Amino acid sequence: MSSATIATLVKMIESLPAPAQEQVVEHLREYLPDLQDEVRWDELIQRTQPSLIEAARKARHEKAAGQATPLDSDRL
Repeated sequence: MSSATIATLVKMIESLPAPAQEQVVEHLREYLPDLQDEVRWDELIQRTQPSLIEAARKARHEKAAGQATPLDSDRL
């Protein structure tokens, strides 16, 4: 996040009365862990995307070649 973005956020929060500022801070404390999880998930997907694409290609090839079998969820 750029310094300008942070400064804008601070100005927005400072324009609120103190109790509302506390509410914003509390909401951010609750929201940030979820947002951090989302960022980590997005990074993981980006790192593993080539492998996921290759697995999908292989599955499509096996299905087209008649080598695929239906998923039996009872065997998982």
